[in-house]
Amino acid sequence: MIFNSDKPIFLQMADRLCDEILADKYKDDDRIPSVREYAVLLEVNTNTAVKAYDELARANIIYNKRGLGYFVTKGAKKQILKERKHVFMKEQLPELFRQMQLLGITLEDVKDAYDLQQT
Repeated sequence: MIFNSDKPIFLQMADRLCDEILADKYKDDDRIPSVREYAVLLEVNTNTAVKAYDELARANIIYNKRGLGYFVTKGAKKQILKERKHVFMKEQLPELFRQMQLLGITLEDVKDAYDLQQT
């Protein structure tokens, strides 16, 4: 995984795991890779992976079954979608609209570009 400097690595790892849940790689009550497995997979320090898992556990996205590992919490996908939509609408969309206005891009232009992406 290529990390950027905009956000701490453990949060980028947590986002990646959330992306995998959204993509149905992991469903409700599925076991996810262990902290060590995920650290090795992403080539990061185990402590960084621990922080990512702790963050997701605090957000109730994953839970730990002692001795068995971490699992996806029931309803995690719905929760992730709700939070990400909220962030998008509050933080990213206003900037997108501002840029569209500055560049003279219409909603029709965006729809046409979207339709091209779908083919």
